[in-house]
Amino acid sequence: MKKILIVIGTRPNFIKITQFRQELSNYPNIDLKMVHTGQHYDDKMADIFFKQFNLTPDYFLNVTQGSPNSQVAEMMIKLENLINKTFYPDLIIVVGDVNSTLAGAITANKMSIKLAHLESGLRSFDNTMPEEHNRILTDKLSQFFFVTENSGYENLKKEGVKDEQILFSGNTMIDSLVAFRNQIELSPILSELKITSKQYVLMTMHRPATVDDEIGLLKLKTLIQYITSKYKIVFPIHPRTFKKLDEFGLKNEFINNQELILVEPLDYFSFQKLIRDSKFILTDSGGIQEESTFIGTPCLTLRPNTERPITVLEGTNTLVPFDLNVIKDKITEIENGTYKKGKIPKKWDGQSTKRILEFIANKL
Repeated sequence: MKKILIVIGTRPNFIKITQFRQELSNYPNIDLKMVHTGQHYDDKMADIFFKQFNLTPDYFLNVTQGSPNSQVAEMMIKLENLINKTFYPDLIIVVGDVNSTLAGAITANKMSIKLAHLESGLRSFDNTMPEEHNRILTDKLSQFFFVTENSGYENLKKEGVKDEQILFSGNTMIDSLVAFRNQIELSPILSELKITSKQYVLMTMHRPATVDDEIGLLKLKTLIQYITSKYKIVFPIHPRTFKKLDEFGLKNEFINNQELILVEPLDYFSFQKLIRDSKFILTDSGGIQEESTFIGTPCLTLRPNTERPITVLEGTNTLVPFDLNVIKDKITEIENGTYKKGKIPKKWDGQSTKRILEFIANKL
């Protein structure tokens, strides 16, 4: 019996591993367990997702709030204790690029356990992003690499990874979209928010470069004022963003905009329904670039770079500077039908988890 431990810690992690247990029915000689670090610790961030996915982790580390340093350190200590006392795996799988990813990778390395990185090889080449360092360090420590797009493969080859270590698996995030397509379609979120399909814009903004200083928030306010002159905006707002609005005396200006719908972080089905039915998306986030590409919704990413270039090269995503005139031009393209149509990238077909488990079964 081979043992696998998957380490997860945030909502994007949860979305990428929903189909592992279903596919395991074909592998009676593999014992798979999941551990949730607690990096996202509240009900909106974790428990609702687990309920919707019918996915309960086997172990919870319950790390405390604190700095990234203290969280990673606590995760490593608790993960080591769990492995030594409860479940010693032949392979640890870490997901994505968050602090839990790095903590799991270092723990595997220090305990001489084989490591696989799900969503490996992605690079933004922006060293100001903490996630970039997490991605690079995790790949340096890994033995197996599950790649979502060709850029990931090319980056790993440049870094000296051998072909036999790499699986072009496709994107397990898409596996979840395919598996839960009916539940997403049945979500009542549009009627709950009193909005109409294709008559609203979905916005997600959370990166420090966008929302942590007054200049960025003033630019965001101006952008929102322009868009809400024509559309409603649904904005699931991060608690840190709301705190910053209050700190700089801008909270009331956002709250008093009748066309701006500020909501708490949403459950998976509701959020995916909003992506599917929105006129377009404005974001500085990562995963939504991939989800919108699969669904076919135009996505304007207000960043100078992306670690997911396939969404720009083949998908419906466009990198746009935070310049109102440039953004207006892109919105006009969307409105008059000249914005690119995009296509679904190779192996984004709902079968990525299956390919990963076949690979693991042959390697362990």
